[in-house]
Amino acid sequence: MKYINKSIIIAAMGVATMALNTSCNNDDFLSVDHYDILPADQMFKTEKDAASGLNGIYDCLFADSKYADAWNYKPQLFFGCHPTLDTQATGYDVNWCKQGWTADDADLGKSFNYSYRAIGRANNFLSGLESSDSTKSFKSYKYLDGEAHALRAYFYMFLAENWGRVPMLASGETFINTPDKASAETDDEMWDFIIADLKQAADELDWIPYNKEYGRCTKGMALSYLGDAYMWKAYKARFNGKADESKPNLELAKAALSQVVHSGTYDLAPSYSTLWDVDEAWPKECVWQVVNDMGVGNYGKYDSDAHIFNNFFAASTNGGGGWGSEYLSWELYFSYELGDKRRDASMCTSPVAELPIQYRSATSYGQNPFMQQTLGSKDNNGYMFANGGEYAPAIWTMKLWRCQRAQWSNPHSPCHFYYKRYSGVLFDYAECLFRLNGGDDAEAWGIIDQIRQRAFGNTEVGQGAVLNSKFNKYYKSLAGLGGYSDYVAKDNYPIPFNSATVPVESAKDYYTKIKNEGLTIDGVGVVSKPFADCEPWEVALGQERRKEFSSEWNLKADLQRSDFLEKSIEYNYPKGVGVPNTDQGKKNNWHYYRNWDFDKQRLVMPIPQNEILRNKLIKQNPGY
Repeated sequence: MKYINKSIIIAAMGVATMALNTSCNNDDFLSVDHYDILPADQMFKTEKDAASGLNGIYDCLFADSKYADAWNYKPQLFFGCHPTLDTQATGYDVNWCKQGWTADDADLGKSFNYSYRAIGRANNFLSGLESSDSTKSFKSYKYLDGEAHALRAYFYMFLAENWGRVPMLASGETFINTPDKASAETDDEMWDFIIADLKQAADELDWIPYNKEYGRCTKGMALSYLGDAYMWKAYKARFNGKADESKPNLELAKAALSQVVHSGTYDLAPSYSTLWDVDEAWPKECVWQVVNDMGVGNYGKYDSDAHIFNNFFAASTNGGGGWGSEYLSWELYFSYELGDKRRDASMCTSPVAELPIQYRSATSYGQNPFMQQTLGSKDNNGYMFANGGEYAPAIWTMKLWRCQRAQWSNPHSPCHFYYKRYSGVLFDYAECLFRLNGGDDAEAWGIIDQIRQRAFGNTEVGQGAVLNSKFNKYYKSLAGLGGYSDYVAKDNYPIPFNSATVPVESAKDYYTKIKNEGLTIDGVGVVSKPFADCEPWEVALGQERRKEFSSEWNLKADLQRSDFLEKSIEYNYPKGVGVPNTDQGKKNNWHYYRNWDFDKQRLVMPIPQNEILRNKLIKQNPGY
């Protein structure tokens, strides 16, 4: 069963139960008995039936044991993070870190099919909603229509960002009744389809979700993705040599994002550290997310439609019980300025003796402070961890491994999968300002500085008591659970909150230096080369996105759309530095060893081979 905290929408098998308090100030939530698409002749007989039909689309936001058993972790990790090299892997998965993916990869096929499954449901729903004689009188009609358009656009954006031009099935179409459908002929055709959906949704939805059921699509969600879509259209114009067509789309993106920024609906959370805690579901910073939480008392149960083993995927392989699906790079780790709390809130390391003392976290060096697990093993505590004959960076994410240990007494870990946070909307808005007004735009630099103030903990000052009271009680509750016999209930949050402000260098000054000089650290070496062909604002936005969104699935898309992905690979991961991962001297050589050249054709994935065989009109993407 997919159980989610109160105030969170459920599109689920079974009935929701109440769980811990959330950040939303209401107790409403949607519970849905067994969910699948209702028969067409029943779906619109009553308003209640129509609402259930809509929930069939929401159901596709969650993992499914038959179609996509690791949805929200895999394939999103492979598509959204590994290609940036800020997350890395071993074994077969290492292909995702060197543009080595192939058309017959199972994760490609599953995610492609699962997205069209959701789109097919949306198309059937929208067709029925429009053609039914009774639906126009429903009080909820505009919400039903708006949310369905927003969800369809969301899944189409996932396809467009990863595969480029894809078949655009319209209302009433599925691959069952339309098995052969060609991809959109142009990028504009595809993005205009998505933009039309998002404009419709933004017009029909409100800032507060329908019935105050958090988890539903809202005006803010639709406008944020609308700005994103216009920025993609502007990027594609630049990429295709039509730079003159970029500016009008940036103006439209700015207009959409400005509505979100000035709506008063969203705000940055006071503490970056708490964003992935159980009690922070749907905070004001959240624009769009999926929350997996079976609820207190159910973490020891197993349900394949709710549990995707994110704690096992993410946990350390050096003492944390993890499976080794995700490691974070030292290039990312060293990119954080000393005092930037995003590093210690996001990742933990092995007890690396060679790591300079000033770069050892007071809370996350050799341990996961949330799970109170010590990391490390004899003769395997170097910069690189030996895993089955290959080496990988000895750094693990604590965004996705912080609420339950990777053990079988309580295997289900509640988890927040953010797809769009307000900090991302602010970065997008700042990018529009820079591109339209030039690199000295004061408002844009001020936005980056605002996010950096939070990063260094200055917005936590004066909030410690409230934050401790809200967020520490969950960790205290772990003491005594199965698999936690050594866990000690403590009075304070695992990462202390700031009690006094600290100085933070202005983003413009800091990133102008990084652009011109790169980053070199005593006792570590060269972390980044000078960004020779970048403007300071490009470096600032690119590097800040890396620090803000490590292990979040929007990272690769944001870097690509802003023309920074290739530059990040070139300057943060220069070719030929270090030694191969199978080399015995790799243990204390922290560099990612890149022996491949960046291929722009592989900014999009190959159409899955099974789709090529099934759909007679679809063609493989160039380069595959």
